[in-house]
Amino acid sequence: MAKGNISVDSENLFPIIKKWLYSDKDIFLRELVSNGCDAVTKFKKLASLGSAKAQDDEKYEVRVTVCPDAKKLMISDNGIGMTAEEIDKYINQIAFSGAADFLEKYKEEGENDGAQIIGHFGLGFYSAFMVADSVEIDSLSYETGAKPAKWTCDGSMEYELTDCTRQTRGTTITLNIAEDSAEFLDEFKIREILNKYCAFLPTEIYLDVFGKEPEKDSDGNEIEQKPVNNTSPLWMKKPSECTDEEYKEFYRDVFMDFNEPLFWIHLNVDFPFNLKGILYFPKLNHEFAGVEGQVKLYNNQVFVADNVKEVIPEFLLLLKGVVDCPDLPLNVSRSFLQNDGYVKKISSHITKKVADKLTSLYKDDRENFEKYWADIDIFIKYGCMRDEKFYERVKDIVIYKDINDKYITLPEYLEGDKKTVYYVSDPLQQTQYVNLFKEQGLNALVMPAVMDTHFISFMEMKMQSDGVTFKRIDSSIADEVGEKNGEDNDEDKKLIEKFRARLNDENLKIEVQSLKNEEIPAVILLGEQSRRMQEMYRSMGQQMAYMSDMFKDEFTLVLNSNNELIKKLGTLTDEDAELVIDHVYDLAKISHAPLSGERMTKFIERSAKLLGRLY
Repeated sequence: MAKGNISVDSENLFPIIKKWLYSDKDIFLRELVSNGCDAVTKFKKLASLGSAKAQDDEKYEVRVTVCPDAKKLMISDNGIGMTAEEIDKYINQIAFSGAADFLEKYKEEGENDGAQIIGHFGLGFYSAFMVADSVEIDSLSYETGAKPAKWTCDGSMEYELTDCTRQTRGTTITLNIAEDSAEFLDEFKIREILNKYCAFLPTEIYLDVFGKEPEKDSDGNEIEQKPVNNTSPLWMKKPSECTDEEYKEFYRDVFMDFNEPLFWIHLNVDFPFNLKGILYFPKLNHEFAGVEGQVKLYNNQVFVADNVKEVIPEFLLLLKGVVDCPDLPLNVSRSFLQNDGYVKKISSHITKKVADKLTSLYKDDRENFEKYWADIDIFIKYGCMRDEKFYERVKDIVIYKDINDKYITLPEYLEGDKKTVYYVSDPLQQTQYVNLFKEQGLNALVMPAVMDTHFISFMEMKMQSDGVTFKRIDSSIADEVGEKNGEDNDEDKKLIEKFRARLNDENLKIEVQSLKNEEIPAVILLGEQSRRMQEMYRSMGQQMAYMSDMFKDEFTLVLNSNNELIKKLGTLTDEDAELVIDHVYDLAKISHAPLSGERMTKFIERSAKLLGRLY
């Protein structure tokens, strides 16, 4: 028997572990189970090389056993095992110095980085002390003639290393669970943690409850126990070996989403770095708010974290998928990820593969690309605004639905010498303006989402060197739809004064134009820039709301001099003229935005009065 002190430079090892990892204690099970899987993998490698002898048809496994009555949790494997000397080397002699420096270094990292500390200092095994008062190791090495060894420690700096009676190769770690960690004696809690961290580890993992009867079928026969993990996840296979149905089934199983994904990208890279994974394009909402994907990061099939934006480009986090980076450390700090060149290369490669997939789909299967567009346009537009390289790769495949319900690109829209892109933000409310365009064979892009407001500004910035601007369809009258009358036209001046006197709105601009559609008496236009300024300040929240009041909506009432009602306005009595002016104005307002309650009431009353004049 041997006794001694664990070789570290500070007595504060265990308090440090418990303090810094307390908010994420379940990480201990990932560390211990993945260690067991590593031990199995090492033994299988030695056996394949002839350096170790395995039994015929030997079944390799890791077993997690919950013992609620004894308040123990055991993790056992039949891997490579350890000798007493190896336990002393790998367990007792921790390569860790300067606890004070350690605390100083990590106190700025934030509570969410606690789980990174273990792996950074090689303390995976010692995470057990986050939940245990004492820990025991029973191990028998694969080496011929090796003696079984037992290590025990009560959480202080002292340990005991003795012989034991273990008969089988491998290692069992026994945690005597502390009172404040009793939750880890619950079968369902342990199963939840295994599903979270260990669902795809390469060695079969089984969960047992000491004293619990095995499950039996209706005939009383014992049901064969199934592992809690899938040892061959789909992303570890070659794309050519996977069927569409397997991709869909994997998606349903992992993300519990029973809506079929639109399509997916299978990442399989061996050089210049090792990267595997599958990214799915789910059906996304048209509005950005509330959209949240789930990209899981793995290291050699061990779950690391969800949505690590240092590895997965931020805009790709709208997707769902798994990415396995074996060359990344299992536990690293956020600052390491942010500054590591290798991580940036992985992130750039993932962006490129996504862009390549979208481009190939656009070129090779335009019909399906257009069918998917309503679900993926938010992702592509957001990606363009967040990632310059992504924008450069996909800018030519961004498509827009037009007012004729067809998809076109911006270059197609701007054919010829066009420099203005007209767009529709509310097809229903702006129907009158849409019809004006259609009647003259003009086109406009339908861009109704909140995201589109930002994307329009982004595209204007990108295309400003070409002199391209974007205008909402109700912000001006295109030359093909109407024509401004001469400023010295006396009849127009009288008409404007008549409307201005009746409407009594000093902020309202009034113009007379000759619209090619003679049926429309008037339309309301809203200045593009003032509207954008208001929308910008409103989007900034209440603290900037007062600024939006400084930018009043610049409405322009355009009177159609080709309309018969407008032409005859001068021949009406004052009373009738006032009725017509009010009604023409409200009709124009309705085609732009809903009337207020009070104004709608007056509109209805006036409509009845005007109808009465027909009898």
